[in-house]
Amino acid sequence: MSARRKVILYIAMSLDGYIATPEGDLDFLSLVEQEGQDYGYADFYQTVDTIILGRKTYDKVLSMGVAFPHSGKETYVLTRTERPGIGTVRFYTDSLPELVRKLQNQTGNNIFVDGGAETVNQLLQENLVDEFYISIIPILLGSGISLFQPGRPTQLLKLVETKQFEKGLAQLHYIRLE
Repeated sequence: MSARRKVILYIAMSLDGYIATPEGDLDFLSLVEQEGQDYGYADFYQTVDTIILGRKTYDKVLSMGVAFPHSGKETYVLTRTERPGIGTVRFYTDSLPELVRKLQNQTGNNIFVDGGAETVNQLLQENLVDEFYISIIPILLGSGISLFQPGRPTQLLKLVETKQFEKGLAQLHYIRLE
């Protein structure tokens, strides 16, 4: 039997733990934009074939006026409203933990959790995130949408790599210890 597929969170946040402003704005991410620097995203993205993201994150991506970046990969958008799929995008209304467990047991590459906070925290509640790539943006937002919500179980992590970049971004790579 093949190895269980990993569920990996790859996300950016402010130093004080916010992934967006209270209004959902992501402009602070532009502080670290640099020509030719993707902070390892392209290499990471090649290791995944399935994407999970929340409907608010999906809508935010579409509002940016660019082509949907995951159109070539199996994508599950978590929503409470049933909708027909669009290409490789499926709108999923059932249990997230059940979906993840089903996907983990299928043949394939890693599963990328692309946000947002509600999705991340639902997975953390069930101890379903195997690896974390967290890019820290050098700004204190003061308030906003917090990446980590209270009420989840304790999870012990092991730091496997840190990288620092010219624009001040620090990237932390953790794996969850069993």
